[in-house]
This record gives sequence, structure tokens and C-alpha cells, in this order.
Amino acid sequence: MEPANEEAGSAPLPPVLSPPPPVPVINADTLVAATGNHGDVLPSLVDESKERSKEDPVAGSVVPPYWRHYRDTSRTSQISLEGPHTITLEDHTEDPNCHVSRGLWAKSVTIDDYCVVEGKTGVGSYVVWNCKIQTLDGGPIFVRMRYSEFDDLRQCLQRSFPFATNALPALPPKSVLFKFRPSFLESRRAGLEYFLHCVLLNPEFSGSPIVKDFLFGRMC
Repeated sequence: MEPANEEAGSAPLPPVLSPPPPVPVINADTLVAATGNHGDVLPSLVDESKERSKEDPVAGSVVPPYWRHYRDTSRTSQISLEGPHTITLEDHTEDPNCHVSRGLWAKSVTIDDYCVVEGKTGVGSYVVWNCKIQTLDGGPIFVRMRYSEFDDLRQCLQRSFPFATNALPALPPKSVLFKFRPSFLESRRAGLEYFLHCVLLNPEFSGSPIVKDFLFGRMC
């Protein structure tokens, strides 16, 4: 009896597999160099990845897909694309057909000077302010008003226009000790003039019967 063949009875050895091709490694420098200005991956890098995936499907599945980062009009602000908008100023003060200027009748107002009126007994002196209002249609009108009359006009406007009180500036403060000093009177004159500017150059205020009756009844 012949001895058994050891090679014939042994199990077959598995075939030797070649090592898989190396997975392409893309570092940050390579990615930045291969990326466009808008964050798009350049076609050279995409084509190279497609060729490697055709040669070895395993290697192609390992490489993660690249996101396309780009900025379009939906992401970019329209202001940055069109540039800053300019502000256009239009003067309708002398346009009679404009609804804004229909209530305006004054062009400018100034308080040129004042006079101190003394009481009969030497007490109770007060200051009268000489106001000059330049109208749009004709010449100027002159109005004399005391500080208390400015206060009355402001209170009447506050009651008639409760939602427009922010457009009425505060009157200059009072002072018992310095009310006849030239420096104090000059500061008060500037404050009262600014108040009349805000009233007469506002079509909502100047077109009201309150302002017209109040000023026209004090013309001199």
C-alpha cells in the first residue's frame, strides 16, 4: 500500500491578495489651492477624483464628497450688490400742488430783538419778544409775544395733537434771579426761535386754526 500524498490531502491555501491602492489624502493646503475664489472645487480636482473612483470603486466610495460653497443673490445682500443708496432731498415748500406744502404758509421765522416792559409801580416787569415771520406769498408779518404766550401755544398744540408731542420742543427754562440778564435773555431768545421754527415749518401745526388764530391775532 502506497503512502498517502500529503500535498494532495492538505487544504488549499488562500490566494495572496495585493494590498489595496492607497486612499488619496487631501490636506488643507491642497484643498485651498484647488478651491476657486467662490469656494467651488476646481474641475481638475473633481476629474481626478472621478478617475480614481473608476479605477477602484472602493477608493472612490471612501473619499467624501465635496460641498459646493458659493454665494448667490439669495445669500448676498442686495445692498452690497447694488451699493449704498443715496438720500434725495426735495423742496416742496413753494409747490402749491404738493399735499405736504398745502399747510405751509411761513418760509422762515426769526426773533430779532426784545423789549423789557416795566410795571406801573416798578414791579411786575416782563419781556416782550419781537418775532418776524416771512410768508411764502407775501411780505413778512411781525408778532409780539410774551413767554407765557409761547407756553399757552405749546399747551394748545399738545391738547390738539396728542400723537405729535415729540415734534414740539421744550421751551427754555425759567429763572427768577437771572430773567433780565442779557446772557439769559439771549439763550431764551434762541430757544423760543427754535420752537417757532418747529411749529411754523411743520405743515400739520402751521395749517391748524390754532396757530393761525394765535399768531394773526397778535400781529402789530
